[in-house]
Amino acid sequence: MGSRRFDAVLIDFYGTIAAGDREAVEAACQRVVQTCEVPVSAERFAVLWGERYFATVEHSNHENYRTLYDCEQISLRETLATFGREVDPTPFLVELEEYWHNPPVHSDALDLLGELDLPVCCVSNADAVPLASAIARHRLRFDHVVSSQAVRCYKPDPVIFQAALDVLGVRAERVLHVGDSLHSDIRGAAGLGITAVWICRQDRVHDIGNHPPDHTISSLAELTALLA
Repeated sequence: MGSRRFDAVLIDFYGTIAAGDREAVEAACQRVVQTCEVPVSAERFAVLWGERYFATVEHSNHENYRTLYDCEQISLRETLATFGREVDPTPFLVELEEYWHNPPVHSDALDLLGELDLPVCCVSNADAVPLASAIARHRLRFDHVVSSQAVRCYKPDPVIFQAALDVLGVRAERVLHVGDSLHSDIRGAAGLGITAVWICRQDRVHDIGNHPPDHTISSLAELTALLA
């Protein structure tokens, strides 16, 4: 019998285990555009906000750390300001808050977590409380969870991936990471020599990444073959 290629699995949460936030983002953007009379479509506003959000996250690591909620507030406020709208962004984040606490979970994720016989660490760009709430609500099994808030940095920063390797006690070349973001997941994992698997979900709103993955899958059911 051949030896295993991998000793553990790292996996993203929102967009990979849980369904993407498209519905919540589109609802928020629709309310923003209508309430604030922004002269673009909700779809266009979602892209503009998304790009500014990624830029905010990129500058919110380590000594400059901000929570994900703060990054959403700041980026939304700044996006509205480009249209001359000075508005409190808090009321428009309700849908996203609800999504973070109770996202729908993909059926292939439930199947995978029930079948895996390797240690699994959830590695998520998320605030700790809503992430823990979502995991508990859906009774998901992870051996470890590493949130961006716990390590005060966001994927693709190598520190969050290294924290996952450390808690598992495994080497980068013996681990596989799967996620839905070419920017955050694939670029970050590949930077440490972790096998990077991109799950190409169709419900992702926007991604600024273009880093090539080691493998591409359309369902977590395909991960079993990569782990064999």
